[in-house]
Amino acid sequence: MAELVYPPVIGVARTMFKALDLRFDIAGSEHVPRAGGAVLVSNHIGYLDFVFAGMACRPAKRLVRFMAKDSVFRHRVSGPLMRGMKHIPVDRTAGLEAFEPAVRALRSGEIVGVFPEATISESFTLGKFKTGAVRMAQQAGVPVLPVALWGTQRLWTKGRKRDLGRNHVPITIRVGEPIAAEPSQPALALTRRVRARVQELLEAAQGAYPDKPKGPDDAWWLPAHLGGTAPLPPAKSGS
Repeated sequence: MAELVYPPVIGVARTMFKALDLRFDIAGSEHVPRAGGAVLVSNHIGYLDFVFAGMACRPAKRLVRFMAKDSVFRHRVSGPLMRGMKHIPVDRTAGLEAFEPAVRALRSGEIVGVFPEATISESFTLGKFKTGAVRMAQQAGVPVLPVALWGTQRLWTKGRKRDLGRNHVPITIRVGEPIAAEPSQPALALTRRVRARVQELLEAAQGAYPDKPKGPDDAWWLPAHLGGTAPLPPAKSGS
């Protein structure tokens, strides 16, 4: 079936990014499967993360169907766009209703995007991963594709006014090799392995990031352990 909505939306996003003169550093896109299903798993630090995580798959000419909270699908503007791009709504009170459509999409050869922290990390550190992404991959017989994003929080994140007028912001994206999701592996152990790999990619992205805060007032986007003023993570933040 022809993609009538997704390509124009990508075109609009590219035009916006060009106007903002965002500086992209994407490495590892060669790991994105050229065909077949996969569960893309990414850290979550900003409201536009689905756009940037999806960009990592564009060199492979793949589109990503993201799982997103159902309220976005009920919005009069975003709803038709989300449905047109074949993203998958998630009702957090009835998550199983989204699980099966996601598995069907994976079995049909789609890449399904998941943020396993289930919410934006206000500390910009990696939180605990839920096991749903891994369990979907196991059930569908597809690999997990680990991705890390850095810099996206500077544009629009939780608890701060969006700043889409900001220019020249670096956006760093790292993609790792697919991780096999063998059904015989315990989901929790595999989830820990995936989280550890995303953590490695995140640290690589942070290490390659070219910008530093311009002063104390600009240190909000940097985690406390890196010398910034972002809130400390919850006491128990690992899987």
